[in-house]
Amino acid sequence: MTKQSKQTIIDGHRLHPESLMMSYGYIPALSEGAIKCPIFQTSTFVFQSAEEGKAFFEIAYGLRRPHEGEEIGLIYSRHNNPDLEILEDRLTLWDQAEVAAVFASGMAAITTTLLTFLRPGDVIVHSEPVYGGTDYLLKHILPAFGIRRYGFVSGVSPEQVETQLWRAGLFDAVGMIYLETPANPTNALVDIAGFAALAQRMPRRVLTAVDNTFLGPLWQHPLAHGADLVLYSATKYIGGHSDVIAGVCLGSRELIAQVKGMRTIMGTMAGAHTGWLLLRSLETLKVRMEAQQAGARRVADFLANHPKVARVYYLGHLHSDDPQYHIYRRQCLGPGAMISFDLHGGEAEAFRFLNHLQLIHLAVSLGGTESLAEHPATMTHADVDPEERLEFGIGPAMIRLSVGVEHPEDLIADLNQALRAV
Repeated sequence: MTKQSKQTIIDGHRLHPESLMMSYGYIPALSEGAIKCPIFQTSTFVFQSAEEGKAFFEIAYGLRRPHEGEEIGLIYSRHNNPDLEILEDRLTLWDQAEVAAVFASGMAAITTTLLTFLRPGDVIVHSEPVYGGTDYLLKHILPAFGIRRYGFVSGVSPEQVETQLWRAGLFDAVGMIYLETPANPTNALVDIAGFAALAQRMPRRVLTAVDNTFLGPLWQHPLAHGADLVLYSATKYIGGHSDVIAGVCLGSRELIAQVKGMRTIMGTMAGAHTGWLLLRSLETLKVRMEAQQAGARRVADFLANHPKVARVYYLGHLHSDDPQYHIYRRQCLGPGAMISFDLHGGEAEAFRFLNHLQLIHLAVSLGGTESLAEHPATMTHADVDPEERLEFGIGPAMIRLSVGVEHPEDLIADLNQALRAV
């Protein structure tokens, strides 16, 4: 691996992504033999000659195609940086993407990507519910740019959406299909392959983008089901330690080149230290997510059998008579570690429960090593229209729980004592 930084096969054996997270894309000899990639904490890079600087900018700005064997040179950390280039290389391995683009936050990734491909007059077709920040972007920010939206809830088929778009006179104006699946916070699933096929039936090129944050790079691979772009809040499972804010967009070279161009102009690039932290986190991604999923199964089973819990929203509890089950079996590799549940009662009962937690932290975000609980209706989804929140199933008694790597028996003990206070 030291001789060829992107070697993926040894003696005919294809290496697994978790093994490649240790060294893929990095050559120690270029960094004084350091076993780990250093932090390239610099704003700009020195050119060896004026001619080299000219060549780097020609490629960076798309003024010409690279010659055979010619690589994009380092210019300025808003364009590229060694930590981020290595990180982007490694991120592609989980989703089998051609390339990736890293951003300063998940919302930076989503906003930059949507503004790259949508134009005034376009319609973005999107699933509902979505994360509160995304909801605000779709309903309040994009309309100011002349971009309209058409939302649909889980359970509505691609064929039904197609019919509704025709009836509304919007079919020919669709510019993108945007899916958040599983949905935050309800865990509702959307058929990626079905909506990707709908995009192919559109009269113009329509991209399908999927926010895959809830299941992360391990438990769902949207590109394999026809999606064009995959988005993550890398703050969550990819970062996994609640100490970094970042986002990612993955896809083909053609599409991500356009996204990176917009990223450069908008200035939504992540920094070198962020890249270094995420490189560290990727080395333990698989073991963390497997431990979190295993713990979540036991926690979900406990909640489902507790008399003070009215309903549990957990992918591992889907039954074969539920249409969501068949989507889950087709496109998910595991249920993940996100659980939402309704208590009997309302906001008062939910707050009483949250205020009595001792091991589990009362905080937003998810996917970290520590377990976190929050109240979606008044926190992450507070800016969603109240009537729409109820329509989406986000009620005053709902709790969202992100299961960490603590021992599940300890988490259950904490949940049990907090439920006694309800």
